[in-house]
Amino acid sequence: MAQLTPQERAVARLVAGGATDQQAALELFISVKAVQYHLAHVYSKLGIRSRSELAAQFGELPSSD
Repeated sequence: MAQLTPQERAVARLVAGGATDQQAALELFISVKAVQYHLAHVYSKLGIRSRSELAAQFGELPSSD
C-alpha cells in the first residue's frame, strides 16, 4: 500500500472520521485548498475515489501513533 506523508495521514484521518474540508483545515491550521490537495494525493495513492471509500479503507491502514 502506498506510503502517506504525515500531513496526508492527518487529513485522511479527519476526513475519514467525517470532517468537512473546512473542519479539517481549521483543525490542522492549513487552508481548505491544502486539504483538497492532500486528499487528492491520498485518493491517488490509495486508488480510491470518494470519502466513503476513504472511510472504509482508512481503518485498514496501520497507525503511525
